[in-house]
Amino acid sequence: MAEIHHATLDPTRIGLVEAWIGSQRWYAGRGRDPRLRLLAAWRLDDPSGEVGVETLLVADEGDPGRDDTVVYQVPLTYRGAPLEGAESALVGTAEHSVLGRRWVYDAPHDPVYAAQLIELVQGRVRAASSHHSHEPEDAVSGVPQPSWAEPVRVTASHVLRGEQSNTSVVLDAERADGTTVPLIVKVFRTLSPGDNPDVVLQGALVDAGSRRVPGVVGAVTGAWPHPTPEGDVAATGHLAFAQEFLPGVQDAWRVALAAAERGDDFTGPARDLGAATAEVHHSLAEALGTTPTTDEQVRGILAGMRQRLDAAVTAAPELEETRPAVEAVLAAAADTHWPDLQRVHGDYHLGQVLHSPERGWVLLDFEGEPLRPLAERSLPDQWVRDVAGMLRSIDYAGGSREQATGSSARDWVAATQESFLDGYAAEVGVDPRSLGPLLAAFELDKALYEVVYEARHRPDWLAIPLAATRRLTDHSSPATPQGDLS
Repeated sequence: MAEIHHATLDPTRIGLVEAWIGSQRWYAGRGRDPRLRLLAAWRLDDPSGEVGVETLLVADEGDPGRDDTVVYQVPLTYRGAPLEGAESALVGTAEHSVLGRRWVYDAPHDPVYAAQLIELVQGRVRAASSHHSHEPEDAVSGVPQPSWAEPVRVTASHVLRGEQSNTSVVLDAERADGTTVPLIVKVFRTLSPGDNPDVVLQGALVDAGSRRVPGVVGAVTGAWPHPTPEGDVAATGHLAFAQEFLPGVQDAWRVALAAAERGDDFTGPARDLGAATAEVHHSLAEALGTTPTTDEQVRGILAGMRQRLDAAVTAAPELEETRPAVEAVLAAAADTHWPDLQRVHGDYHLGQVLHSPERGWVLLDFEGEPLRPLAERSLPDQWVRDVAGMLRSIDYAGGSREQATGSSARDWVAATQESFLDGYAAEVGVDPRSLGPLLAAFELDKALYEVVYEARHRPDWLAIPLAATRRLTDHSSPATPQGDLS
């Protein structure tokens, strides 16, 4: 453990971060000035002793109108000279009263941080105190995954661009025999109390022997005082998650979109994708269990769907005319049989699946719908939600072609969706189409969610979910509930 200098930093750590955090893509308080409060801090030791590595957990109290205070994880590195090639990751410079000028960087861009973070994940080093020299920080722990047997050492790293809610670092890692394995470590930027479903679900799948998800190296857990309206409360949760990286492969969105644009048959890959989806659902049910769906839970899920209907009508008032038809679909769903609840992906679409030549379809990112609170995303849900999400994503691929060319992709969409459902049914012996109104309700709910998203973020794409909503309310009824398969 390193020696802690009892010194001053000008500007302070919080001052540096406040001036920088507002421009980050993962910052939730756009358009206002951050006001940060330090909740906790911990360090990692640089083996060379040259670089300071410290992680801050901060509460943003700059928005008094919010009921919940957002907590951010901000890892920093402190260097005595600029880090070559990391100009875009510079948080700022500060004067250290003992060490002189320090260049402070967003740590995921610093190879020293990346290397030591993986050492922590594997349990090969301990977190260190930010307040006392030569003492560990027991509130932070590495949690190696039991199914990952080989220790690795990082030799190179780079940050993935374009992410909005977390920061992912791609690593070149070397095994003891000198061979390399690519890894990716996800640093969670916004923190909530509780286990992250991405860690829990992928960990359960790999330990059960599934090859439908990447191998898992392990995670980092931490404890911190979490703000609530009644004051700070003790909280624990995941801070980072490391897993196998599959380089040079395409996600299913790009593969399906290219097929849709060319008009190529995609029924074979779609059938395989349906089978892979069913396999993962079955494995999750086996590993983490199921519970019967109660009448109260049905009412709660349908109430959430009605809230999304209200939001969609607010975003696109022309949908008001569809409200009676939507209500008819939801009423029919309320009267049908609901399968048992289980853990599911929760935000399933073509962009969450990769195609590996060796392993076929591989599912990613089990965090659930990012706009929902973590506590909700960690609850068991209906597996039909994932099925409906993929049906909508297939429709998006066809709708994208229609927007680009003006020609109909309805036949391509229908054939692809049917094949996906065929593959699902063949794998587990349960045909999602047998759920009738329930499948229609979940698919319609997803389309309404998309209306709100596109109206706020991509108005040029709004026509796709609007058209889907009209098709679903035209063709989905208690008599003919077949989802968006027109």
